[in-house]
Amino acid sequence: MVLATTGIGWRFYTDLTGGINTSDVISLDGGESKPSGTDVNVLLVGVDSRTDAQGRPLSKQVLAQLRSGAEDGVLNSDTIILLHVPADGGKATAISVPRDSYVDIPGHGKGKINSAYPMATLKEAGKLRNEGLSELEVEKKSRDAGRALLVKTVEKLTDQHIDHFAEVNLLGFFQLTNAIGGVPVCLKNPVNEWRSGAKFPAGPQTISGGAALAFVRQRYELPQSDFSRIRRQQVFLASVAHKILSAGTLTSPSKLQGLIDTAKESVVLDPRLNILDFARQASNLAGGNLEFVTIPTAGADNNSSGDVVVVDTDDVQKFVKEKIQATGTAAPPPAAKPDPSQVTVDVRNGTGRSGLAAQVARKLDDHGYQQGKLDNIDDPPKASTVHYAPGHSEQAKALADVLGGINTEEDSALTGDTTRVYLASDFSVTDITSPSEDDRSSSSSRHRSSAPAAPPAPPITADGVPCID
Repeated sequence: MVLATTGIGWRFYTDLTGGINTSDVISLDGGESKPSGTDVNVLLVGVDSRTDAQGRPLSKQVLAQLRSGAEDGVLNSDTIILLHVPADGGKATAISVPRDSYVDIPGHGKGKINSAYPMATLKEAGKLRNEGLSELEVEKKSRDAGRALLVKTVEKLTDQHIDHFAEVNLLGFFQLTNAIGGVPVCLKNPVNEWRSGAKFPAGPQTISGGAALAFVRQRYELPQSDFSRIRRQQVFLASVAHKILSAGTLTSPSKLQGLIDTAKESVVLDPRLNILDFARQASNLAGGNLEFVTIPTAGADNNSSGDVVVVDTDDVQKFVKEKIQATGTAAPPPAAKPDPSQVTVDVRNGTGRSGLAAQVARKLDDHGYQQGKLDNIDDPPKASTVHYAPGHSEQAKALADVLGGINTEEDSALTGDTTRVYLASDFSVTDITSPSEDDRSSSSSRHRSSAPAAPPAPPITADGVPCID
């Protein structure tokens, strides 16, 4: 069994490494590439290319399957992700860079980050044609120049050395989703957007091929345009990672062969990337061990480069450094303090003192709590108590502290974020703590606008399939 299994694994490995396309675009700055077993930064790039990894033009039939028409002279690196994988197999971070980020491009001034690749490619192509090279040689070597400039641009923006490079084109993306049997996604609302060809129902579904391309390329009719598209891409890639790493894909000879065939035709790697070593290091990325984030931005602008996304390089570098330092075996952050604005408080007055429930509700409003039902009761408890729904003990404890440290008690009759305060004869309004400035600010903002604030989006990891726009 051991020999047979090893033989199969070795056959696949030699098949892949013998046919993969490489591009030597990583600068070593006079040093050596990192040894295996150390942290690595990999630049993941998705290109809107109408050629395969060997530089050969795609046929009209293939372009029709990809739902992409010909765009002569256009080469967009529309997906740019810096993947940091820690040496110990701990939590990895994939950091997305918006394609319209207005950044310094080494040797070319400022421009959109996705212009670096085509800019250098076109310049090098003209030079190589003048030297009499064939079109196939021009295509391959000029693309190397484009990749190298993009690597340098991302390094300058993030202040991180790129150790490895991986590129996939439209054809590879199309074939990848088919090879693994489709990718699970979930949409909050139905979609019918003609530019990208995105036409999907709401809810969970599995997509592949041209539909998958449309899913990750749509940016019109989305709440945040390119930023919504980035979130689409992140959720999609997280789902791909989960399916490949945890659903038996790598143990299925037929699916594994499909992945290898796709890689050989449509993926470009730097030659120093040891696929076997990297696979071992990245094998733990399923579940919550892979998180997707996006660099901080500072709004939009319009200049000679068109509509751009403004970024502050110092802010980006600080953000990336913090995210990378938080990977691996770092301790998890402390639990967030319960948000009073998300808690509805019913008050039951059992003291016999008229108007006490309303008085307490007004005090709690100053702390930012939502007012629930107010009532008097004839059968009060022996001591004032906060009742809470199962699983909400922390928010009950926080409310009890505001009310002077009264008791708390789980109540299965309650659900969600509703708590119920029972006031007994031992209760005094003077025991209620004074609100902080943050509480007052929260309460004031809530009264100025009846629309509730949108809750922060949950982190995107390779654990489950969140519903998105």
